[in-house]
Amino acid sequence: MVELSIRDGIAEVVLNAPKKLNSLDEQGLADLSRAYDDAAAAGVRALLLRGEGRAFCAGRDISAVDPANDDAYGYLGDLVTPLLKKMAAFPAPTFAAAQGACLGVGLGLLVATDVVYVADSAKIGSPFANLGATLDSGGHWLFTERLGAHRTLDLIYTADLMSGSEAVAAGLFSRVFPADDLLEATRATVARVATGATGAFRASKELVAQIRDQRLGLWESVEDENKAQGVLCGTEDYAEGFAAFVDKRKPHFKG
Repeated sequence: MVELSIRDGIAEVVLNAPKKLNSLDEQGLADLSRAYDDAAAAGVRALLLRGEGRAFCAGRDISAVDPANDDAYGYLGDLVTPLLKKMAAFPAPTFAAAQGACLGVGLGLLVATDVVYVADSAKIGSPFANLGATLDSGGHWLFTERLGAHRTLDLIYTADLMSGSEAVAAGLFSRVFPADDLLEATRATVARVATGATGAFRASKELVAQIRDQRLGLWESVEDENKAQGVLCGTEDYAEGFAAFVDKRKPHFKG
């Protein structure tokens, strides 16, 4: 079950199937995709993704999967990948608060989120060696990009899991919190970001994606920054930011 609530310009998307560790079947993926569509249509200025219970998301719900007839490519290529692309392109800053198991598709949800905060007790890695399968949903890219080839294959071959503290120390994600503090801390940051200059944040999100996906060099990226700033200087938030700086007050951005 996926739940969406919107308040004060913030969307909170909740994976709420704690008995199955928020694992996702085809219906769950469709519901999650719809939640992101609805949040985008509402024009929210920030989004928080989280899971209920002791896990963020343990991955694919395989309880009804017959391995003899499984279409893994169809599940991943036709359902998971389009969802991850939609999440990554969401037109406002996105955050995730992740505790417990963050595996498989659950790890992919984090790959597709702008900023990830994890509980110190989170479990991150690749358990697929025990299933005769391989890491999916962007996991190879994330681990290789952040950890290097040797550490990536170590995690894949051994199926050993990293804690949230280890994952942040290794540069996989942004910040780690005690499990009891994770949601409150993440919500506080999301609330602060939701009052910021959403258009400028969206521009930075696109610039970072271009650097990552197109492997841009310094001066190519600088030119893209120049163009983005040229567009932003014609916005109300740009004028408000400058006026607030001169007046020595907090800006009131419209997003």
